[in-house]
Amino acid sequence: MPVIKVNGIDLYYEVHGEGEPLLLIMGYGSNAGHWFVILPHLAARFKTIIFDNRGTGRSGKPEIPYTADMMIGDAVGLLDALGIESVYVFGVSMGGMIAQELALRYPRRVKKLVLGCTSCGGAHSVGSTPEATAFLFDPERAKLSDEERALSTVPWLWNEDFIAGHPEAVERYVKTTTQYPTPIHGYLSQANFVLSHDTYDRLPQIKSPALVMTGARDRLIQHENSRILASRIPGAELVVFEQAGHGFISDTAEGSSDKIIRFLER
Repeated sequence: MPVIKVNGIDLYYEVHGEGEPLLLIMGYGSNAGHWFVILPHLAARFKTIIFDNRGTGRSGKPEIPYTADMMIGDAVGLLDALGIESVYVFGVSMGGMIAQELALRYPRRVKKLVLGCTSCGGAHSVGSTPEATAFLFDPERAKLSDEERALSTVPWLWNEDFIAGHPEAVERYVKTTTQYPTPIHGYLSQANFVLSHDTYDRLPQIKSPALVMTGARDRLIQHENSRILASRIPGAELVVFEQAGHGFISDTAEGSSDKIIRFLER
């Protein structure tokens, strides 16, 4: 397994395909395997790098609150270890928060930026519903088995049509989630970063060309947050998939990958 020492922890990563490097940053509590639907589309055109954030998958899981410095430091350390000076970056959900900070703190390293189903955080963001907040941060979920927790997540990612029509995707999601389950302390440690995230005032400083994507039926991070991001990042483009939810990279894999590829290669 490709594991390297980065920023004081073991970091698991994979490299797929050839071409210009593209770094994918996954969301809260999810591991690199959750890119499984869209990954083949992107790896056919780019040298696509995926990794497990600290606290998840096969990476280190120190039982401390994770900060922006740690999360961004892991991504930069991985690029350094791979000898990559600049890269395309695509982050979803929490990964989109990391990607924003990466573009702000290391502008010369981010050639183009793609943000998916994410938020600027802070007082200027559109907050989650009480139901979504409870789902994300309710300590009672700790009592569920790994499989129960994975199955309970599915309706928050995809709409009913996708779930009914793609049982193989649901099965693959549950298998990927339970194979390398995120411990409760991993969720809590990552939550520290998510809840402290706030880039609203700094977004106009982003120099990288940016594409912002979301699903209009996102139940976890309200799609209005993507409109805020696109309005604050100079020249940013916005794409809204009307029938998709938080997991739009799966239920619109062909459409979203086509938008990303066209944007990055333009």
